[in-house]
Parts: sequence; C-alpha cells; structure tokens
Amino acid sequence: MTFRQFAYNNVLRNKRTYAAYFLSSAFSVMIFFVCALFLFHPGLQQEVMYRSAVLVLWSAEVIMYVFVFFFVIYSVGSFLRSRKREFGILLLHGMTEKQLRNLVFLEHLLIGAGALVCGIGGGLLLAKLFLMAGSNLLGVPQLSFHVPWQGLLLTLGAFSLLFLIISLCTTMLLGSHRLIELFQAEMKPAPPPQASLVLSLLAAGLLGISYGLAATATASNVLTRMLPVTAMTIAGTYFFYTQLSVFLIQRIKRQLDYYWKKTNLITVSSLAYRMKENARMFFLVTIISTVTFCAVGAFASVNRLADQFEQDYPVDIAYVAKGDSEAEDEHLEAIRSELGSRGIAYRTLSLPIILAEVVSSSSSNTLDRLPLLSFTDYKRLLEAAGIAVSESSPKDGEALLLLGSERERPQLLQRKPVSYTFAGAPELTVHEIGISQHVALPENLTPTTGDDREGSFSGLVVSDPLLERLKAASAEEGEGLGMDRFTGFYVDALESTRGLAAELTDNGRVSYESDRPYAMTVSGTLAEVQRTTYRALLFFALLVGTVFFIAAGSFLYFRLYSDLAYDRRQYGALSKLGLTDKELARIITRQVGVLFFVPIALAIVHSLFAFKAMQSLFNFSVAWQTVLILASFLLVQVVYFFFIQARYLRNVKKAIR
Repeated sequence: MTFRQFAYNNVLRNKRTYAAYFLSSAFSVMIFFVCALFLFHPGLQQEVMYRSAVLVLWSAEVIMYVFVFFFVIYSVGSFLRSRKREFGILLLHGMTEKQLRNLVFLEHLLIGAGALVCGIGGGLLLAKLFLMAGSNLLGVPQLSFHVPWQGLLLTLGAFSLLFLIISLCTTMLLGSHRLIELFQAEMKPAPPPQASLVLSLLAAGLLGISYGLAATATASNVLTRMLPVTAMTIAGTYFFYTQLSVFLIQRIKRQLDYYWKKTNLITVSSLAYRMKENARMFFLVTIISTVTFCAVGAFASVNRLADQFEQDYPVDIAYVAKGDSEAEDEHLEAIRSELGSRGIAYRTLSLPIILAEVVSSSSSNTLDRLPLLSFTDYKRLLEAAGIAVSESSPKDGEALLLLGSERERPQLLQRKPVSYTFAGAPELTVHEIGISQHVALPENLTPTTGDDREGSFSGLVVSDPLLERLKAASAEEGEGLGMDRFTGFYVDALESTRGLAAELTDNGRVSYESDRPYAMTVSGTLAEVQRTTYRALLFFALLVGTVFFIAAGSFLYFRLYSDLAYDRRQYGALSKLGLTDKELARIITRQVGVLFFVPIALAIVHSLFAFKAMQSLFNFSVAWQTVLILASFLLVQVVYFFFIQARYLRNVKKAIR
C-alpha cells in the first residue's frame, strides 16, 4: 500500500466523522458556483437591473468565501483534536513527524478535491433548476441553460486555492506530538465544570439590557443602538454558555426531588460537562443561526418596500432643471419625442421650486438652502397623479415636511420640530408642524435635507401667502431667492416608461447632488431595478443563509459524533446495571435535543428582538415574514434532529449489544 493509498483509506475509515464537513463544503462550492452562473450569464447581463444585481452577487460570493474559509479552519482544528490517539499510534509504529504532516496534508487535500468536484458536479446537475427558480424570483425572462467559463474558472480557482491553503494550515494545527499526551487525549478526565456568579450575572445582564434596548428602539435611535446591542448580545451569548448555563444546571442539581427522579440523574449530571465542553460550538452555532435568520428575514421584509413604490413615485417621469439650466428645453423635447415615438399618451405639469437661504434654525444640522413649495403647487402635483388631497393648508408661520419617501415616515415622526428663518426676511419664522400625507416629489429631486438619524425629506410645504411674503421681502432686501423648475410627465401605466430616457439617467435616476445641471427620475426603470434588486437580495440571502445554516448543522453533527466513543462506554456500563432500551432512548433524546435546540432556541430569541427593533424602521408589519422565516428554519432543524437522533441511538445500541 502506497502512502497516498494509506491517506485515501484513512479518509474512508473516518467517513462518518467527515460526512457533515464534506457535505457542507460541497454544498458551499455548489452555491458559490450557482451564484457565478448568474453573475456571468449573458441573458442576465442584458437586463436593466444587471448593474445592481452584480453588486449583490459579488457581495454574496465574497461573504460565502470568507465564511467557508473560517468554517473549514475551525472544523479541521476540531477533527485533528479528535484524532490525537490515532496519531499517537502512528508515531508509535515508526511514522516520522514529517510523514504525519504529509499524511494530514494529503487527507484534507483529498477531501477538498472531492468537495470541489461534487460541488461543481451538483451545480451542473441542478443548474437549470436554479436558473428557472432564479428567473421566476427575479422576475426576468427565463434564463437558458448556459455554463459560462468565467464562472467555472472562478469557482475552480477560488476553492482550489482555499483547500490548498487549508491543507497547508493543517500541518501547523497538529500541536504537540508527545506520545503520552496523544494517548491520554480521550481518556484524560475533564475537571468539574465551575461557574462564576459574577460572570453568570454579567451574562444575564448583558442579554437583558440588549433585549431591552432592542425592544424599545425607535426609528430615530435604532441605528445608533445597533452596534452596542450587537456587541452586548455576542458577549452575553458567550458568557451564557460558558457560565450562566453551568450555574443554572448546578442549581438544578440541588433540587433533589427532580434530580433523583428516574433517569434525570444521568441526564443532568453530564449536562454541565457537555455545556462547558461545547460552549464555543454552541456560541458559534447561535451567532451563525442568528445572522442567518436576521439576514433572510430582513431581506424578506425589505422586499415588501416594492409595494410602496407607486406611493413614493407619483410622477412617472420627473425632471428638475437647476437654476437657469440651458439644457432644459433640449432634454424635455427629447423626452416628449421618445414618448411620442413609443405611442405613449401623457400629461405634463410644470411649476417652480423655491430655494430659500436659511439664516438660522433650531436644528443642530446646518442647512444652506431649503426647498419650499406652496400648498397650491403641492395640491397640483398630487391631483395630476390622481391623488385626492384631504389636507388643510398650513397657517401663517407653519410648514409641513415634504415627504420624499414613505420609508422615511417612521423616522420623521420621531423628529423634533424645527424652526427656520430665511435670508431677506429674518422676521419671518417658519415652524414645522408635521409631515405631508403623501409624497408629491420623489426623493433625490431636491437638495438633500435632514439626516439618517431623524430622516430626510424633500423640503417644506408652506401656505401661499407666506411664500409670497417671503418672495416680496427678499426682493425688497435685494437678496432674491433661488429657483429650480420641475416638469412632470404622467402616463397611465408606469411600466411603459421602462428604459425611457436611458441616455439622460443612470438606471432611471440622476440625483440632485450630481454634477449635472438637472435631476431626474423615470418610474418605470426605477420600479424594475428596485423590484429585481430586492428579489435578488432575497434570493441570494436564502442561498447564503442556507450555507450558514448547514454549516451550523455540521458543527452539531461533528460535536455529537466526537462523543460517540465515550457515550458507548458509558451507556454500555449502565446497560449492565439494568438501563433499559426505553430509558436509553429517553436519555439520548434529551442530550441530543439540548445539543440541537438550545442554540437554535437562543438564536430565535435573539432574532425576535432584532426583528422588533427592525420593525421601527418600517411603515408596515414584518410579523408575518418573521414567523414564516423562523418557523421554516425550525422545521428543518426538527427534521434534522430526528434523523440524527435515530442514527446516533442505533450506533450506541450496536456497541452495547
């Protein structure tokens, strides 16, 4: 038998231990390859949303690749620790340290090569299915079966490099080669688990505070709380497993009526050891699962923002000429000509947008200019879009925040009202009294106003007499007011404007802050880009989330089977003392259940509070998406639990009999 054959046989002999790791790696390769198929597919490159989809796809590829690297490093380190006795036997029989390192290198190179081949092979077999599902979810024409050489080369190159680096790293993870340590690795008794009361209280405090901050978050402070809440949750989770869980189990042991009842003695006595030994694995599974739940749930919720599109873009084609733009007439004529060539009937509306210079305001954010719109013009904009106006005009000295997007409403509702005075009329003070009921001007058509914390808006809606007084006072003082000109085109179906005026916009939009002499939005193009981008985010979040979730399951599988030899000896001894098969099944079910469901249960609790905080950013409920996502992942975990529990119980019984 050659050295390579010996390495190959070693992999086969440990196939049960390596199974979950191998399948997780192969699945990661397959999903990476599927993303590459979409990234380089010529059919998708012709779509309007391709540029935004490229960003999503590359982000998914990078996130997945980095995660797989650390997942493989952690798994390999765990596998090597579980095989110390085997390495001791090999060294005892004359294998040199160099040969041992070469053996480990070849073994992991074989596993990596096998995962790469199986992953790409699975991707090729299921490529058509993924392309069909992706096309339907993205809402693009059916993508034909096509395997771009760039995607195949990217996958081969990226994962060949990854598995080569990991195989080289394994030789540095072998650690001590002292025979006495290698042979006693599995037999060395673990010290009794101890828990610190201070650290246990710290765990409870960190989790309690983070949950409280998440539950009471508002649209105005949720972003500032995100980082400290995340940090406290991560730290609290770690101390929960290493300290608080052991502390609670020790308290349970003092409840003798429960502890001495039937098989509870066996279950509880080993539970503290398992929690302490598996603390790092529990911590990783909990954090990975929480990230998966939150990512998929967040993108599923964000996808609903597409339902608000028509409210955010009442003008089908909006054009704002900055100041005395010389290109205005040429651009408007080009738009009219293209609408006519497509046979699209349209209505137009033009009106001025006043830009007033702000002298002072009660806000800490300094503003140079503030767009002002008269209430009459506000009504004209809404009526042109077919929206009934039920609002009353602001009184003298009052103003409504001109809403730029419905998603900004929750933050603006938390905003502290601000007062303004303007150049040329310092005696005129304007106070914010609320928010407009509707979006009249789409966002990005006026100078940026507001901030990320309190929300942004498109300007102020003031009464007609107040605006006239401001104009007159400014004219008397010789200050003058800046003025942009809005022109809107209204059609019967916004889908008909998809791709219109492509040479004037970037994917349907030119923001006011750009260096061009105009700002512009094309609703049909923006609707297509937004819809497909949100769907792409959800689709690839599901793919990447599935990779994360399967990796978490792989951790659980390996941790369970690493204790198999010890459990066989323990239950074998107990069976000789009269432990029945029914009692054995009950004990194993409880122990495996703790291993599988404690991390998932804590991840679900983390996610629920995260979704509660996220709810403050939306104008609609995300409860349905939350329940659906969490229930789906929990159902998969239950199925996985029963499958593994049955196999594990069968393996333990084989050794006893």
